[in-house]
Amino acid sequence: MASHSFVGLASSWLRVSHISSGLIAVLVGYTSSVAIVFQAAWAAGASDAQLVSWMWALGMGMGLTCIALSLIWRAPILTAWSTPGAALLATSLGDLGMAQAIGVFLGCSALITLSGITGGFQKIMDWVPAPLASAMLAGVLLRFGMDLFASMQGRPLLVLTMFAIFLLARRSLARYAVPLALLVGILIVLIQDDLPLAALDWTPALPTWTSPAFSFHAFIGVAIPLFIVTMTSQNVPGLAVLRANGYARVPASPLITITGATGLVLGPFGGFSFNLAAITAAICMSPDADPDATQRYRAAVWAGLFYILTGIFGATVVGLFAAIPFELVAAIAGLALLGTLGSSMHGALRDATMREAAAVTFLATASGMTLWGIGSAFWGLVLGIIAFRVLAAGRS
Repeated sequence: MASHSFVGLASSWLRVSHISSGLIAVLVGYTSSVAIVFQAAWAAGASDAQLVSWMWALGMGMGLTCIALSLIWRAPILTAWSTPGAALLATSLGDLGMAQAIGVFLGCSALITLSGITGGFQKIMDWVPAPLASAMLAGVLLRFGMDLFASMQGRPLLVLTMFAIFLLARRSLARYAVPLALLVGILIVLIQDDLPLAALDWTPALPTWTSPAFSFHAFIGVAIPLFIVTMTSQNVPGLAVLRANGYARVPASPLITITGATGLVLGPFGGFSFNLAAITAAICMSPDADPDATQRYRAAVWAGLFYILTGIFGATVVGLFAAIPFELVAAIAGLALLGTLGSSMHGALRDATMREAAAVTFLATASGMTLWGIGSAFWGLVLGIIAFRVLAAGRS
């Protein structure tokens, strides 16, 4: 009897759709923005050893928080580094040097932790209507859906074959449609000799401690903007994705507190910021990960394991993600997010009284607009809420 229980437990955790969704989430997360993280590290004056340490800290931090948060709340909770934050660091660190950069990381993480402990972020998110959260998610994902078809121009054989396999598998093997498309894509790239794995350096990464230095100028000029960008451009859409996919029971404050505390621990090693993920989280929240929404957290746990592997082999990450063809990543991301995009659009438009406000949110988010250094996901929600309040007042 015990052996049957063990086999059942193992099979539930070794489901192909869970593993592939976690792998795709990590693949998309790294390939979409790892170059920006490198630029931020170089702007801080990082040595080769410190750059590897950054990748170790980020991989370990994201991996451990993904696993812990997903297991605690039995929900697909993914964390990520702040991509807008990395872009801000790349242009703002200037001549501060690595020690003051680490001080900036710790200052930002302290502010994130404080916002989680006080519960202020939870109160703000409780004010966001669910259709607007869905509209914002649809706006965020629109580019990935469009990139699926735009990538056909660069590598028509690769992408069209993946698309055909996906459609055929959806007819009878729906759960395996995305992993089969990914497998076929990798095989094509390997056959075309476009993935030089033999040339990669597989030496495990070693963390490098950098003692922080603090200054009022760096805190005001960089740490506070990094905090604002991370909260508005990452944590707001990250929590909105959870709400839009039916995981409203997950409280915001502990998630924010834990990600902030993780930054306090790993900041001296290069973990510049940790926050809730949106796009990669949507991959693990898709029905393709598991038709049963209560079991999708397993995909996020697998993503966490893959993040830890990328941290351990931080020195390999640079070469690997530089070698993967963009079209492969664009195609598999678009296919993996297709179902989530459709359900988000449905959730955004199902309430007739909120369709105009949802359209405002969707269009503003999809536009990619940036005002005062804050991205379109935040402004989409703000403008959508304003439109909803104004139009609701006019109908009353």
